[in-house]
Amino acid sequence: MKIVIIEDEILVAEELVSNLKQIDPNIEIISILSSVKEAVNYFNANPQPDLIFSDIQLGDGLSFDIAKDITIDVPVIFCTAFDEYALEAFRVNGIEYILKPFSLESLGKALLKFQNMQKIMAGSIAQKYEAAMEALKAKNKNSSTTIMVKYRDRLLPFAHDKIALFYLENEITYMRCHNGKVYSMSESLEELEHKTAEKFFRMNRQFLVNRNAIIDVTDYFPRKLKVNLLFSFDKDIIVSREKRSRLLAWLTV
Repeated sequence: MKIVIIEDEILVAEELVSNLKQIDPNIEIISILSSVKEAVNYFNANPQPDLIFSDIQLGDGLSFDIAKDITIDVPVIFCTAFDEYALEAFRVNGIEYILKPFSLESLGKALLKFQNMQKIMAGSIAQKYEAAMEALKAKNKNSSTTIMVKYRDRLLPFAHDKIALFYLENEITYMRCHNGKVYSMSESLEELEHKTAEKFFRMNRQFLVNRNAIIDVTDYFPRKLKVNLLFSFDKDIIVSREKRSRLLAWLTV
């Protein structure tokens, strides 16, 4: 597997190389590029690799600017310290969005996603990427829309539409339904976020909220948002400015 890394911090780039080699010693890092200009010049003169790992904020602009000058035909895994660019990342061949500091586990999962995509791809590079994205969409569409909750000696099924939100309190995860009932959960918010897919948004460390539980959002100083629910709730749900654009984009889909 041939990989190009776009990263302007040399220590971060070296750590990424080391971690990728630990995951798969057969990975070949064919170039490390440190700016938009350098990347454009490189891809104009060299064949594209199998996969690109890219930071987003570079010294001379955003890595998205590279695609304005050249056509990127291969998947990109974005590694960044900011989560506000996620929506745009998936519009420019992004297949994964890893927040720094990345770990061996997160890199391994990203590479596995790429390898799984390769298995189902057919035809030209562009056709391969389109087929893979359609497969991922189908997987999300067909995923379970029910959460199982252990209550006393029973397992109760709850449709996603019946659930208002999940929240963390005193390191315990709770589920609140639209009817006001609250249940403790064995899963973490991270696990529930994966299971609930597109209908729920991770507002912050404490809250995972269903779209159908939101009445509106209001400005909250400075540049944050406050999420207002359809029912009375004794906790404020505040979204950081880093997640502001992602939340607004999610609400308008």
